[in-house]
Amino acid sequence: MKNLRITWVTVFIFFSLSLSPVLAVGKGKTPVESTMTPVEIEVLKNRLEEIKKMDKSSLTKAERIELRKELRETKKEITRNNGGVYLSVGALILVIVLLILLL
Repeated sequence: MKNLRITWVTVFIFFSLSLSPVLAVGKGKTPVESTMTPVEIEVLKNRLEEIKKMDKSSLTKAERIELRKELRETKKEITRNNGGVYLSVGALILVIVLLILLL
């Protein structure tokens, strides 16, 4: 029974780790470090809120397209400068399993 449990845990860990996402950087692109201050990021977030609250029915097609482009660029800029810690699903499951086994 103990061997079966160890086998299943090993298989579970192997598959969990094999499914973990990998951060891939495109050819010729390097990761960009954060160059914006938190105040500038807050200004961009406020602009996003303004765009969401805006009445878009009165805009022309060209204005809507331009607004959509601005929205995409602003979101990219915020995510690029926000940083953050990414934890893969496999690592998270592994930590949970280890906690269960040890406790």
